[in-house]
Amino acid sequence: MNDNFVIRNQLGHYWSKSGSWISGARIGQIACWDHHDEAVNTLFELSSKDMDLRGEVIAAKTDGAQLQNLEISERPVPKIDEEGTLETSEDAANE
Repeated sequence: MNDNFVIRNQLGHYWSKSGSWISGARIGQIACWDHHDEAVNTLFELSSKDMDLRGEVIAAKTDGAQLQNLEISERPVPKIDEEGTLETSEDAANE
């Protein structure tokens, strides 16, 4: 088993290959890096765009191409509406 590195935010969501936050239910969509410093650089870039981001780089065991030891976030992933603002499931429930 090898270590790869992934980025997780304060809600337990993972940075995806498509450039958005996901819950981690679909492991193949999670972005991973072979080197810790590459993941740290990406996290730095993300946090410079989002001042509220509290992320961390974590080591994820891999067996071939599959990540092994990741927890799926139970918190809903915020959605971006047509105007570019974040909408959580709580916002949608209040409307």
